[in-house]
Amino acid sequence: MPHKNPSILAVTLVLTLACTPALAQQTADAVVPEAATETGKTFGALSEPARAALAAKDAGVPVEAQDWMVTAANPLAVDAGARVLREGGTAADAMVAVQAVLGLVEPQSSGLGGGAFLVWYDAVSGEVTTLDGRETAPLEATPTLFQTPDGEPMSFFDAVVGGRSVGTPGTPALMQAAHDKWGQSDWAGLFAEAIALAEGGFTVSPRLADLVSGDADRLGRFKATQDYFFPGGEPIAAGNMQVNADYANTLRQIAARGAEAFYTGPIASDIVATVRTAAGNPGVLSHADLALYTVKERAPVCVPYRAHEVCGMGPPSSGALTIGQILGMLDGYDLAALGPDNAESWRLIGDASRLAFADRGLYMADTDYVPMPTKGLVAPAYLQERGQLLQGDDALPEVEPGIPEWDHAMNLAPDESLELPSTSHISIVDSYGNALSMTTTIENGFGSRLFVRGFLLNNELTDFSFRTQADGRPIANRLEPGKRPRSSMAPTIVMTDGAPTLVIGSPGGSRIIGYVAQAIIAHVDWGMDVQQAVSMPHLVNRFGTYDLEDGTTASSFEEALAEFGYEVSVRGLNSGLHAIAVGETLFGGADPRREGIAVGE
Repeated sequence: MPHKNPSILAVTLVLTLACTPALAQQTADAVVPEAATETGKTFGALSEPARAALAAKDAGVPVEAQDWMVTAANPLAVDAGARVLREGGTAADAMVAVQAVLGLVEPQSSGLGGGAFLVWYDAVSGEVTTLDGRETAPLEATPTLFQTPDGEPMSFFDAVVGGRSVGTPGTPALMQAAHDKWGQSDWAGLFAEAIALAEGGFTVSPRLADLVSGDADRLGRFKATQDYFFPGGEPIAAGNMQVNADYANTLRQIAARGAEAFYTGPIASDIVATVRTAAGNPGVLSHADLALYTVKERAPVCVPYRAHEVCGMGPPSSGALTIGQILGMLDGYDLAALGPDNAESWRLIGDASRLAFADRGLYMADTDYVPMPTKGLVAPAYLQERGQLLQGDDALPEVEPGIPEWDHAMNLAPDESLELPSTSHISIVDSYGNALSMTTTIENGFGSRLFVRGFLLNNELTDFSFRTQADGRPIANRLEPGKRPRSSMAPTIVMTDGAPTLVIGSPGGSRIIGYVAQAIIAHVDWGMDVQQAVSMPHLVNRFGTYDLEDGTTASSFEEALAEFGYEVSVRGLNSGLHAIAVGETLFGGADPRREGIAVGE
C-alpha cells in the first residue's frame, strides 16, 4: 500500500534528492507508486469472453484468437474495446473505448487528465508510427518551480499534491489524433460503455478500493476528491457500485465536440481554476496551455535484436532507447543457451541494464529542447563496444555513461529526477492487421489528487529533475516552459520480416524498461508464450542493486547474484504487462499482478 506516513517519507525524499540519482531513485522506490493488491474477481457483470479470459489467466495459459485481440488492465475496459473490434472497428477505435473506461474504473492509473505514448503499425503501409501525447510544462513554469526559497529541491509529496505538479494533459488530444488518423468507427459511439458505466454505476474492484484506503491522507486534502473517493466519510469499498455523473457529462461533451471540448470552454475553465486555486499548493496551468496543446508525431526508435526489430517511442520517452541499448548489448551473448534458470543470464541482463541506465541518466530528455545523440546511443558499433564490458565473470564494480557518436558537443550533468508513476498499458491487434501499443499515465498513484469534472489531474511535472544543474553543468531533463518531461513508458512492437510479432508494454516507473526487456527476452530467447513471459518472476537492475520479486522463484538467485558482487533486494515488483503475440494465430497474455485480461475472437 502507499506509505502511511507522508511526513517521514517527504523528509526522506528531499534528503535523497541531494544525493546520487541512483540513491534518490532507490529511496523513492520504497514507496511503490501503485502497490500490489489481491486481484480478486469483483467486477460486476462481465461478458462470457471476459470470464473465460480470467479463467485462462488463472490457469497460466494465453488466450487464443484468429481475428482480433485486445488486452488491458480492467475487464470492463477490455469488454468495451472488444465490442468495437467485433463490430469492425480498428485498433485506434478500440483504444478510445478502452481508455474512456479505464479513466473511470482505474482512475489512479490513467485518464483524461494525463498523457500517453502510442506506437502504431499500419497494415496497409507496413510503417511504424509513434504519437507523443505526453503532458507539457505550463508556459508560466519556471526552472525553480520545485525548489525551496533557498534553492534546494522540495520534498516529493509537497511538490506532487496540488496544482504545482500538473502539466497540460495530452490523453484526450491523443485519442482524437489516433482516431483521426486510423479510426473508422463513429467517434461518439466509442464512449457508450464508459458513459453507461459512469451513469449507471460500476463495481469497484478490490485493487481500486485498497489503493483508495491506503492513500486516505492525500486524497482527503481536497473536497472534490474526498467527496468522490470517500462518500459519507468512508472509502469506496470493493463490490460497491460507484456512480460518476460528472465523468459521464464530460465524456458526452467530448463525444459531441471532440477533444476541443476538453481544451476549450467550461471543462478547460474548471481545470485551470482547480489547478490555480489548489489550497496550499497552487499551480500555473493556464487556458493558453490547454488551447495550444498538440500531439506530436515522431519517428520510432527501432533496434535490431536477433532476427527482429524492436520498435518503440523515442524521446521524450527513454523507454525504447534504453530497452534497445539493453538488447543491443546482449545481442552478442547466447541467452537462449544459458536459459532463464542460469544466474549468468541475469548477470548479463543486469549489467547491460546498468550501462543503459547510465546513458539514460546523462543524455535522455525532450529533444525539442535538449540536443541528444539518439542515433549514436543505439548505433550497432556503440552497442557492441558497450556489450564487450559484460565479458567478465562478476558484476561490474561501477558503470559510467558511454560516449556515443553525435554531431555536437554537450557538457551535461546526470539527471536527478524521481519517477513514481501510476500507469496502465493497452495492446490491440485488429482484424485488418493493424497493431497498437499504448502506455498511458497520470504519474504517481492518483496523480496530483486534484479531481475535476469526474477525473483526476496528473502530477507529471515531477518527472522533471527538481534541480536544473549540477557543478555548473545543466541537467538535460530540467524543467522548462512547454517542455515534456522524460518518461520510462515503453510501448513496444517487435517486428519480424516487416510485420509485428509481439505487441507489449507495462506500467511500473523506471522499472518499466526492465519489465519489458525481460519479457521480450523471455519470448524471443527462451521460447515462452506470452502468458508465461508476462507472468515470470521479475529480476531488475537499474543502478546496481538487483531487485528480485518477493514471493517468487526470483529469490532463489539471491545468493548467486550476491556472489557476483551485487547488492540484492527482495521486494514487490508490481508490473502490469499486457502482450499479444502475432502470427497465423493471435495469443494474448495479461499480467497476473493486476486485474487485466486479454480477449479476442
